[in-house]
Amino acid sequence: MTGQKLRIAIPEIGQNMRNYVGAVSGVGAEPIVISVTGEQLENPTHQEYLDIQDFRVENYDGLLIPGGVDIEPSRYGQENQACMDVFPELDELQLQVLDAFVKKGLPVLGICRGHQLINVYFGGTLIQHIDTAARHARKIEDPDKVHRSYTDSESWLGKIYGTEFPHNSAHHQAADRLGEGLVVDSRCVDDEVIEAVHHEVLPIISVQWHPERMCFANAREDTVDGSDVFRYFLELCRKQQTYRKYEEGAML
Repeated sequence: MTGQKLRIAIPEIGQNMRNYVGAVSGVGAEPIVISVTGEQLENPTHQEYLDIQDFRVENYDGLLIPGGVDIEPSRYGQENQACMDVFPELDELQLQVLDAFVKKGLPVLGICRGHQLINVYFGGTLIQHIDTAARHARKIEDPDKVHRSYTDSESWLGKIYGTEFPHNSAHHQAADRLGEGLVVDSRCVDDEVIEAVHHEVLPIISVQWHPERMCFANAREDTVDGSDVFRYFLELCRKQQTYRKYEEGAML
């Protein structure tokens, strides 16, 4: 990808990706939305859609798994007790793409559903409906909730925002048992809900909140600037790109 912007894959089916595309574009990368069938593909300004059949992981520098509906509970060994909408086809698409990036050791950023999907991929489980959902969940007619989370000063979030910071919230589920290799980075001050994790070996980070709705055109005064999460993610992508070029050169 020499001389090109970093290319970030965003797998989805039929959702509006405008905010995610805006955030990725806003920090100087190129978003490519990976969908499932040609019939669903559109081409609005600054957004490229690609059929999953044409997806090649080596053409990308990073993966963003966006927010969305609940994950089918059978994926983490449970029956559906409190899930709302589920979308098995979306689960399959995103897990397929995530698996390709993990096997290549490429950077991944999970947001809300993406945060939960990463946990499930590594063998973790979810709380299908948290007791304090009223504090975290938004309704269609209401804006995101806002609360504070805390983190260690040496964590990637601590280095960006400090040890306690406000962010938005729009979820009724949360990570429960952590997947293999995942480490908690932040928790909600009020109820200890897991709000962010990273992988102890792989360049994978995730947040339960929505930084794409806290930056650029969606910046808000009552939260931190969400663009810093995307900038940190792009730094992971640049470092990995440099390492890949070094490996390719060493093999010549």
